[in-house]
Parts: sequence; structure tokens; C-alpha cells
Amino acid sequence: MTTILAATAAPPPAASGRDRAIDFVRAMCVIGVVVLHAMMVGVGVGDGGPSFVNASDGTWWIVPLSWVLQVMPLFFVIGGFSGATAFRRARARGGEGPGFVAGRIHRLLLPALVTIATAGVILALLAAVGTPPDLIALAGFRFSQPLWFLGVFLVCQALLPALVRLHEDAPLRTIAVLAVGAAVVDVIRLGTGIDALGYLNLAFVWLTLQQLGFFLADGRIDALSRRARRLAAATAVAALAAAFATGIHSPDLVANINPPTTALLLVGVAHTALFSLFRGRLEELAARRVPAAVTRFVTPRAMTVYLWHMPVLLCLAGLAALGAMVTTLPLPAVDGAGWWLSRPAWLALALAATAIVAWPLARIEAIPSPRSTRSAWRVALATAAGTSAVALLLVAGTSVLAAAVAAALLAIALRLARAPRARARRSRTADPWIIRGSRPRTGPALPLG
Repeated sequence: MTTILAATAAPPPAASGRDRAIDFVRAMCVIGVVVLHAMMVGVGVGDGGPSFVNASDGTWWIVPLSWVLQVMPLFFVIGGFSGATAFRRARARGGEGPGFVAGRIHRLLLPALVTIATAGVILALLAAVGTPPDLIALAGFRFSQPLWFLGVFLVCQALLPALVRLHEDAPLRTIAVLAVGAAVVDVIRLGTGIDALGYLNLAFVWLTLQQLGFFLADGRIDALSRRARRLAAATAVAALAAAFATGIHSPDLVANINPPTTALLLVGVAHTALFSLFRGRLEELAARRVPAAVTRFVTPRAMTVYLWHMPVLLCLAGLAALGAMVTTLPLPAVDGAGWWLSRPAWLALALAATAIVAWPLARIEAIPSPRSTRSAWRVALATAAGTSAVALLLVAGTSVLAAAVAAALLAIALRLARAPRARARRSRTADPWIIRGSRPRTGPALPLG
């Protein structure tokens, strides 16, 4: 198996058609994230006013639910697959790493800029109408929580060209170094009891999973025998069970994301092996009418859905509390029988509302990238500015001031990712595609695939 992984030659860049199985699984991952977060929404109204809690805190059901809906490892594997495929296509057309990364920065950060600026405006309006400051602070905190993905994925994409080259030179050595780094961080964290050290795995864990996606893009994983892939999946699941039983990792896979642990690597290995095993059936399923329609809707809106689903959930929670206060009708107690009976309707409402919001806002995600800079230092500064914006919101929470500063940093990042104006003007006079007004897009339409 090791010989096949190391020696199988990477295939030439694929045709322009998208991979139906990859797109379908990505769409399911996005929907899974929305469902998981919707299940965590708890709303109540008491004598002191409305209360908003994490409905999963201290419950038994979050463990099995997390085994089904902890899809972020597979999300990063698919991101590695799609990113490597797109970069190789761009490179075959004469593109370079900085230009490729600059395009990804645009497609990630432009939708984020709009979302974060809008959140700041909404928080300002809530303050203006007299909403209690603690509720505004809680809304800002909940809004910022899912944004960790944006910051981490941005860094992973920025490093992708360099990591693809390392993968092509030494595939096993590169992924082994990253995986061992993740394991060392876990050992030190558990040995010292300093949980903050675990945040080093924001790099090691997610970069390892992205690197695993490169193997999928090469065809190396699909080239393994079915027995080898079944063994890989079974071994990963057995190792997870052992880690749960011995207390090394929490059986709640959501808890293993903050900070990231090596449990996520095992989940990623199991998911990737299973995806490869059932890829043919997934392609057949993805071709059917309903799955195909869902995939067509989500694929061009993946980032929009991810960025906007939490504001939508917060608005729905606020409306539920307001409705209960106006009508004096009681809300079902969190985790009670009535709460569970209302979950199907709540999940359907959350998905439908998110889809309605994402429908028009996807136009922002579809805006073509401007001519990208070729400067590595400008791309590095853009990545740093974008990551700093996300870090600010995660550390300080989203307030009106924090949203304004983060939006400014994102605008700076987007400006740095563009070609300087003087060079862009020179390029327009020399580029026949620009003269005709139909320059082809570079890479796929989504930073996620």
C-alpha cells in the first residue's frame, strides 16, 4: 500500500467537467453544518426576558449526533482535492502560485466582507432600538464562532501551492511530518494540561487533512485495493474507539474541534476511505433528480450558505423569543419532549430560511476575480490581513467596532490581492481577452471546489 501511495503518478489535469461525487458530498457537508448548528439553538423566555443557550450542553445526544455530522475533516479533504486540481489546471495554463492564491483570497474574503459588515450594521441597529447589551454581545459571540473555518481555510489555501509541490516531490514524507506534528501537539497538551497549546493544531490538523485530499486528487487512494481501503477505515474507527475508551479524546467530536485534536485526523481517514469505496455509488446518487438539484443549488453558494447560516439562525431564535413574549405562549423546554417534537419543523425552517437568504446573496460569491497580483509579498500580506480579521472576531467577539475593524482588514486584504493599478492598465492593453471583455476565469467558481 505504501509503495502505491508513494509511486503512483499523478494524472494529468482533468477535463473541465466537475466531479459529481465531490460536489454532492461537499453539498451534504454544508447542509450537515447547518443542521448541526441548528440543533444547538436553544431559546427560552423567563421572568428576566429571553434566554439563548447552547441546547447541546451536557446532553447525551450530542455524541452520536457529532459522529454523524462532524464533517469538517472531510470538508478539508475535499478542499485539498479541489484546490490541488484547480492549481494544477492553472499551472498548466502558465499560472503561478501567488496569482492562484490571490484568486482564492478574493472568492473567500469578498463574501465574508459583506457578511461581517452587515452583521456590524445589524448589531448597531439592535443597540439603537434598546436591545440589552448582554443579548447583543451574545449574538456577536455566536455569529463569530463558525468563522474559525474562514481563517483556517484561508491559510490552508495560501499554503496550497507550496504544499502541492512538496507533495509532488515527497508525498508520504510531507503528510507524515504534518501528522506527526499534530500528534506531538496533542501529547504535549495532554501532558502539560495547557489546552491553549492545542491551538497549534489549527495548522497541523487541517493542513494534514488538506494534504490527504492531494492523494485523493492524484488517484492514489482510489488505486488502492478495496481491501486496503476497508482496512484503513476500520483501523481509523478502531483507533478512535480506543482513544474514546481511554479518555485520550472526548467521544464528542464537536468538542475535538476546539482545539483541534488528532481524533479529527482519524475521522478524516475513515471518511476519505469510505468516500473512495463508495465513490461510484455516490456518483450514481448525485445524478438523480433531487440530489442533483440540491447539489446545483449549494455548489455555487457554498461559502454564502456557510457565512450566512448563523445570522439566519440567530434571527430565527430572536423571532421565536419575540413571538413567545408577544403571544405569551410558552416555548418548549430545551431537550424536553415538546422540544424534540418541534425539531423537524425547526430544522426545515432553518434550512429553508438559509436557502432563501443565500439565493440572492450568491451573486456576491459569483463576482469574477479581478486581475490578481503576482507578488508573493502582497499575497502574504493579504493572507495575514484576512486571518487577522477573523482572529479579531474570534477573540473579541463581534461588536460594532470589531466588525468595522475586521471589515477594514478584509478590504485591505482584497486590495492587496489585486494587481497594482499601473500593471493592470498595462495588462489590459496587452491582453486580448480583456479587449474582448471575456477573459476566462482561472480555477473553479468556488474556493471550496
